[in-house]
Amino acid sequence: MTKLRSLISALVALGVATAALSACNTMEGMGKDMKSAGKKVEDMAKKDEKKK
Repeated sequence: MTKLRSLISALVALGVATAALSACNTMEGMGKDMKSAGKKVEDMAKKDEKKK
């Protein structure tokens, strides 16, 4: 019975760790996307300012 509980605990911990790591990758990717979008907006603003 104790071995079964240990196995279940290990599997739950592995699942939590996997979810946490994938969330970090997702947030990192979202941050890169936001940075890229901000750069494009900034470039467009600079081009518009040069036209004036």
